[in-house]
Amino acid sequence: MNYDEFFDQATKLDLRPPQLNAVAPFHSSLDNEALFQLPLLAMVILTLSKGSSKPRSAELGQLVGECLERTVAGFKGSSQHIGWSANLRIRTVKALTFLERLGFVSVDSHNGRVSIEDHGRSVVNQIWDSESPLSFAMMTIERSYENIRAERRIRAEV
Repeated sequence: MNYDEFFDQATKLDLRPPQLNAVAPFHSSLDNEALFQLPLLAMVILTLSKGSSKPRSAELGQLVGECLERTVAGFKGSSQHIGWSANLRIRTVKALTFLERLGFVSVDSHNGRVSIEDHGRSVVNQIWDSESPLSFAMMTIERSYENIRAERRIRAEV
């Protein structure tokens, strides 16, 4: 069946796409499908780099994975350890490169710390002020990062 035959047949059968309810409530979630998407990884990097403790670029893939494990419902309590995922690490590097090219973050050449720039901070502030599922997830990721840092400090003291 070619293009014209398809539409002729659809017209004869009076086929119509299903109508969506205009009043349907907005449902959005950050599920496993969105996990390795560059915009989400870029937002996580911006969130991690905005605090007073700047992550090292060498450990960024691991930190992003650990934070996502603690935040994304599908990975909470999972034994998958996505922080060790090569795919996640590769995409994290791509997201970091993207943010550097845009001037949203910079990587210190001496110690490898990732710092947020003014443009990046304005993007993060816009997201945080929106009170959306994304802003809630980014706040949770920031809290996870602080918990990871605290756990590492405690382990180092013991």
